[in-house]
Parts: sequence; C-alpha cells; structure tokens
Amino acid sequence: METESMMSSLSMASLLPSTLSLRTSLVAFSDHNSCCTTPLNSSFITTSSTMEKRLLFRCLAKKKISFTDQILDYIEGGPKLRKWYGAPDLLPKDGSDVEDEDDDSEEGARDAVLVTDGDSEIGQMVILSLIVKRTRVKALVKDKRAALEAFGTYVESLAGDSRDKPFLKKALRGVRTIICPNDGFLSNIGNLKGVQHIILLSQLSVYKGAGGIQALMKSNAIKNAEQEESVLVASGIPYTIIRSGLLQDYPGGKQGFSFEEGNAARKSLSKEDAAFICVEAVDVVPQSGFSFEVVNGEENVSDWKECLTRLMDKAGQKPQ
Repeated sequence: METESMMSSLSMASLLPSTLSLRTSLVAFSDHNSCCTTPLNSSFITTSSTMEKRLLFRCLAKKKISFTDQILDYIEGGPKLRKWYGAPDLLPKDGSDVEDEDDDSEEGARDAVLVTDGDSEIGQMVILSLIVKRTRVKALVKDKRAALEAFGTYVESLAGDSRDKPFLKKALRGVRTIICPNDGFLSNIGNLKGVQHIILLSQLSVYKGAGGIQALMKSNAIKNAEQEESVLVASGIPYTIIRSGLLQDYPGGKQGFSFEEGNAARKSLSKEDAAFICVEAVDVVPQSGFSFEVVNGEENVSDWKECLTRLMDKAGQKPQ
C-alpha cells in the first residue's frame, strides 16, 4: 500500500495541475534551495539517495505534499521516474553523448516554444515556467548533458551554433514561438521560417538610462540591444518586446506592476516576474508587433491576457 501511495503521489497529474498559478510556482522554485537561480552544473540536481529518503519520509508521514515539493520532485526526480516506469536511461552508461534524432524526420504540428540561452539564470526560470504550463519546450544550451540531467525528457535540449543552417533548421522544427531572455540570438541568425511569434526580453531602456561612467560602459550593450530589436522588427514575424526595468534577484509575485513609459530606465523588475511575463505573452500574439515597458509597481494584474491586450490596443495593435 505504501508503494502504491508513492506512485500515486508522483503521477504527472498531481505534479503539474493545469490550474496552478505560474507565479506561485516561480516563487516556490526560488524559495526552496534557490533551484531556479542555481546554474545547471551545480547542486541544482539532487542525488538519487536524497530523493528516495525524502519521498519515503513523505509516504510514511502520510502528509499532504506541498506544491513546492511536488514541483521539486517533478524536476529532481526525473531519473527515478524514468526507471520506475520502465523508460530507458536518459544518458548512456558509458558516458557517451545521446544520439540526436534524425534530421530528416517529418515535421509535425508547430506546438513548441524555443527558449534561447537556456543555460542562463533567467532562461532556466522561463523553462521551468513553461514546464509547469505543460508546454512543449525546446532549449538552446551550451552544455547539453547538464541540461538533460537537470530537466530530463521534459525539455528537448539542443547544443550547437545557431548560425549553422542545419542546426538552426533542427532547432526550429515544430517551433511556433521563440522566447529570447537575453540579447544576442536574433542578430546572429538568418531565416526563421515557420516561426509565428518572437518574444524578446530587452534591457535597452536600462542601458540607455545609465549615466556617467556607467553610460560609457553600457555603450556596447546599447548597440547590441538596438541591433537585436532592429533585426526583430525587420523580420516580419509578429513580435512582443518586453522592455523591463533593471532585473533583480528578489522574489517574484510579491509586488504589483507598472507599465508607465519611462519607468524601465529608473526602476526594477524581479527576474521571476520577468520570466512569468514572458511565458504569459506566449498566448497573446499581436498581428504584427508591439513593445511595452514593465517594472514592479502598484498595479495588480489578475488576467494577463486582458492586460497584454489592453497594452496592444494602446500601441495601436490587435491580438491575432
């Protein structure tokens, strides 16, 4: 009976309830061992023995598993779950790289979201938010094996040069939306055929708002950010540019928001909130493209679809 209880508590339905708040999940990730803000190659991955002890303790105690622990079990327990359900090991025992899928396979429905710079702190936050929403996720990473260990089969991790046409074609297969949590991806690639929406988290307003010596230090960053936005606008693909305030490490979901123009250069935004907004923007696609500023403030947002639609209307845009 205890074994059955353990298996039930680890079912995918209980781990990822579709009605759970994304903001709650982001705060939960941050509050428990800072797993969202820890690089992939560190203690982000819990050992199997630790997982077994924690799961066994919960079953014996017969206590209701908190949402925080459910998400952690889901992310950290990937290898255990695959073994229990009879799935093959994620990584070969000899330590060799996993063979890539056949590049010539037929492309199915475009239902995936591609996250660029998936190794970065903000990139990981975006990936985890998408996982919670049961979104099919693809991620560009530098260390594929580390990403596989961290996210398991719930994320299709790809390592390679995005300027290489065959690799880019593979990365974009099945992708409808691209989320760029940092500058640098769009300026170095060519054709994005088939992509229906691009979301760019931009710090351009922050760079331009710097003064004195900081302004000189940020001059190159301003140039790169401006180029990134220019390439995006010229692509002809519907886009959403989120010009955030200075990204900070304080927990998300604790404050409201402000969308007043000019604030991004002077105020800040939680990284967790920034990741949350990127994910919420996935399902609100403009007809052509629009941008908006956002910082933490006093406005409470309970319906992000309505909020983003209102911002589009203000910018003279309509959602598709």
